[in-house]
Amino acid sequence: MRLHDFLPPDTAATRGARELVAQFHSPGLGNHVQRSWLWAEAFAVIEGRTGIDHELLYTAALLHDIGLAPAYDNHLLGYEEAGGFVGEALTAGAGWPAARRLRVNEVIVRHNWPSVDPAVDPEGYLLETATGLDISGRRDEEIPVDFRREVLAAYPRLDLAEEFGACVSAQSQRKPHSHARRLVDGGLIGKLAANPLERL
Repeated sequence: MRLHDFLPPDTAATRGARELVAQFHSPGLGNHVQRSWLWAEAFAVIEGRTGIDHELLYTAALLHDIGLAPAYDNHLLGYEEAGGFVGEALTAGAGWPAARRLRVNEVIVRHNWPSVDPAVDPEGYLLETATGLDISGRRDEEIPVDFRREVLAAYPRLDLAEEFGACVSAQSQRKPHSHARRLVDGGLIGKLAANPLERL
């Protein structure tokens, strides 16, 4: 498994997602969403999952934290819910039909669920699993260590632990009904610091 095994789809939606990441995310969060896509694709290979909508997965992975960006922060909705609507708007512009636009929203929202049933939503499952790895280190040893190192060299973690922890903590204080509060109450800050990817 090598980095060059995973090439992002080249479509209007994926190009638009990359542009939003470059414009609105810091380098640390930009690298996080890129790594999340790569971990998701890697888990799909390791688990032998077929029939994955790779354009959907890539677009959702890149936009899954866009609701943390001040320009897209919603004063009522959780950041994953706000991001889901950004995904719908972007893919509408890319010409996706309504049902597929809803899917990008679902995948972005479900990345913050405690778990996602792969039989119901394979792309949501992969993104939830991938972000669990990148944030808390969950299931890290299932990804070959050489691939982990290659991904981290291409997309270093920088100050992700501090930045993401601060962003989600602020969300949890302003939106106590949101998944951000559940994440903080569940020990997010400690999990970020203890993530084995921080020391690989």
